[in-house]
Amino acid sequence: MNFSHDIRFRKETLQKLLHNIRVHESDIVEALYKDFRKPAFESMLTETSIVISDLKHTIKHLESWARPKKVRSSWLNFPSRDCIYSEPYGKVLVIAPWNYPFQLSFLPLIAAVAAGNSVVLKPSELTPATSALVSKIIRETFDVKHVVAVLGDATIAADLLRKKWDYIFFTGSTAVGKLVAKAAAEHLTPVTLELGGKNPCIIDKSAQLELAARRIVWGKFMNAGQTCIAPDYLLVHSQVRDKFIVLLKTEIERAYGDDPRASADFARIINSDHWKRLTAMIEPYKVLHGGLSVEEERYISPTLVEEHNVESALMQGEIFGPVLPVLAFENETQIRQILSGYGKPLALYVFTENREFEQRVLREYSFGGGCVNDTVVHFSNRRLPFGGVGQSGMGMYHGKFGFDTFSHKKAVLKKANWLDIALRYAPYGKKGKLLRRILGWF
Repeated sequence: MNFSHDIRFRKETLQKLLHNIRVHESDIVEALYKDFRKPAFESMLTETSIVISDLKHTIKHLESWARPKKVRSSWLNFPSRDCIYSEPYGKVLVIAPWNYPFQLSFLPLIAAVAAGNSVVLKPSELTPATSALVSKIIRETFDVKHVVAVLGDATIAADLLRKKWDYIFFTGSTAVGKLVAKAAAEHLTPVTLELGGKNPCIIDKSAQLELAARRIVWGKFMNAGQTCIAPDYLLVHSQVRDKFIVLLKTEIERAYGDDPRASADFARIINSDHWKRLTAMIEPYKVLHGGLSVEEERYISPTLVEEHNVESALMQGEIFGPVLPVLAFENETQIRQILSGYGKPLALYVFTENREFEQRVLREYSFGGGCVNDTVVHFSNRRLPFGGVGQSGMGMYHGKFGFDTFSHKKAVLKKANWLDIALRYAPYGKKGKLLRRILGWF
């Protein structure tokens, strides 16, 4: 079977994948719970529903995406017809992370298959139940020469990176992303790197504070804070800081009760190493709320800490857990000073009713994507590109952006033979004057 050129085959295979995911949806939810007690609602909202929606959208639009696109010809090439062909790269490696192990395995895989590529998927070893199920669904859906999942630890990933690929798609930390980019450079392999960063969340004094607190608590503590686009720290205007902290506490209790440990809606930390890293971060701080932890359960409660030092250990790297530092600012100069100390983030959030302030923030700061008066939800719109910039990554995907990421755009000009203008051919003689005159008309 020619995987690269048969559009019908691509659609039929993706339809088979859609069917198999629906068949296994309850198994997927169960596997995510086994790996880190992810609530069923979050598993459906942030994992299975996003993949199913993307599959349906891709199947519906694949033929139009894959069709050659006519573009206007240049007068210099008259008469001609010019087209852009979407050509698959070939053999693609997808390395998926552990925090959304189902969604972030299948979204790039769907785009790569839709574009006509063959795929090797390396799921995360930190989520063994989900990764095993991902592998099972792939075996039930694809020919082994088309798509295959390779299970194993970081040494397996390193072995895969030493091979020659036509495209590499990696989701994970910035540190590992650099290693992937270095390995890809050995063969000049193009890459997409979906990384992370210190995602700021700015709360202006004009913001609707109660609503802002609810949306921030949801976006931050979903999946126990283990989300690459979660707010990493809060910058709250000093005039509303104390009031806002009270509102955050109220919303945490509204979401997870007086004892989040007993809540069925609060996930756990992925493993003991990450738990120890996070608890060590909390230890030196004045805890404003939460701060409780239980190692046997890999539990850390939703935690707010007071932060004054932008050079602290907590503020130097991506937190990736249910710990939220709260900083105060007096003016936009202070915001600028704080944000300039970090690389370009994967996400930025601003809560404000001040239109001018909103526009200044959006114009001045570079970031992968974000929201005004909400958090995280920009990820859910497949019509928006998702990706980082600078240290938070390169490249983009979701919907047609994913199809384009895994497609080489091949330019083709078809020249007619019924007319051949001699101007371009040597000997040139005095043709230069005529060329300048012609160029002046356009």
